[in-house]
Amino acid sequence: MTTPERFIKESIRSMPPSGIRKYFDLINELEGVISLGIGEPDFVTPWSIREAGIFALEQGHTHYSANAGIKELRKEIATYLDRKYKAHYNPDNEIIVTVGASEGIDLALSAILEPGDEVIVPEPSFVAYKGCVLTNGGTPVSLPLKEENLFKIDPGALERAITNKTKAVIIPFPNNPTGSVMTGPELEEIVRVLEKKDLLIISDEIYSELTYGFEFRSMATFPSIRDRLILVNGFSKSHAMTGWRLGYVCGDARFVKHMFKIHQYALMCAPTVAQYAGIEALRNCDDEVSDMVGEYDRRRKFLLKGVRDLGLKCFEPQGAFYIFPNITSTGMTSDEFCEGLLREEKVLVIPGTAFGDSGEGYVRATYASSMENIKEALERMERFLTRRKGN
Repeated sequence: MTTPERFIKESIRSMPPSGIRKYFDLINELEGVISLGIGEPDFVTPWSIREAGIFALEQGHTHYSANAGIKELRKEIATYLDRKYKAHYNPDNEIIVTVGASEGIDLALSAILEPGDEVIVPEPSFVAYKGCVLTNGGTPVSLPLKEENLFKIDPGALERAITNKTKAVIIPFPNNPTGSVMTGPELEEIVRVLEKKDLLIISDEIYSELTYGFEFRSMATFPSIRDRLILVNGFSKSHAMTGWRLGYVCGDARFVKHMFKIHQYALMCAPTVAQYAGIEALRNCDDEVSDMVGEYDRRRKFLLKGVRDLGLKCFEPQGAFYIFPNITSTGMTSDEFCEGLLREEKVLVIPGTAFGDSGEGYVRATYASSMENIKEALERMERFLTRRKGN
C-alpha cells in the first residue's frame, strides 16, 4: 500500500523538525514553568502603535494594500534606514513590505536558488536559515562561529568556505542565539572578502536596534557590495510587534523586482492594519524603543552575572536579547542540560544544537522576561547544578 509521503520531495522528508519544538511540547506537560526560551519581547506593543492599528480598523482599512506595501510605510522605512544607519533605498522600487522578516529571507533564497547551489550559513544562528535554504532546493553549508572569536565570522574561514557552487552567504548580526555583534571594522574585513567573490549577500538585521555599548553598522553602508546585498529587517524585535507579522526587505531594484514577483503570487501583501501600525512605529516611537533597550540591558547584566556566579563560563553578549552560556563543565550535553533543567526545576532554556551542530556545549537563555522570572530561574538553576554535582 502506498503512502501520501511519496508525494513529498526528499529534501523535505529528510529535513529534521525544529530543535526548539520539542521543548515547547514538553512545556504543555508541566505547570509552573519559567520560560527563558521564547525569542520574542515580553513587552506589549507600545500603545501609540496599537492605537494606530485600532484607528486603521475603524477607518475600514481592511482590504489588500499595494503588493509592495503601503507607499507611506515604504517611505517611512527609507527615512528610518537613512537616519538610523545611513543606508539609502528608494521606496518606489527597492523596498518590499513583507510578512515578517522571515518572508524576506525566504524571498531572497527563492529567487536565486537552483539545485546544487550552496548557501553559507554561519552557525550557531537562527533556526530558519537552513530550513529556508533546503525548502528552496539549495544546500546549506555551515560556517562554525567559535567562542574564542566571540562568535564572529572569521574572514579567512569565510573565504575558505566559498566554492564555485556558493550562491549566497547569510550575515546574521546581531546574532541569535549568541548575542554577538560585529563592529564596523570587523565588517570591513568581511566585505573585503566578499568584494572578490561573485555571490549574493543576505544581511539579517532584525536585531539592529538591540545593541549595548556601541553603534550598529548596517551592511548596506558598504557601496562596493550594495548591488549584491539584500537587507532584511522588521518590527518584531525592535518594536515588540512579533504577532503583527511585519517586516521588510531592501535591495537593488534590478534584484528586488524579481523577489516582488514571488511575493505577489505567494503572499499578495503584508497585513494592512499592521502596515498602518508600522508607520506610527517608525515615525514616533524612538523613545519607547530606547526604554525597552535600556531595560533589556539591565536584565542582560543581571542574568550574565547570575550565570557566571553559578560557575558557568559565558561570553558577554552585546546585541539581541540572549545569553549563550557554555555548559561543558557540567559534563552534560546541551540536550541533557535543557531537558533535565526543565523536568527537574521547570526552567526552559534552549539547547545550542537547535541553532546548528556547533552549538553543542551551549544553551540559549533569553532576558526578554521579567526580572522576577530571571531571578527565580537563576535560583532554580542553582539547585539543579548543585544536585547534579552531588551525583
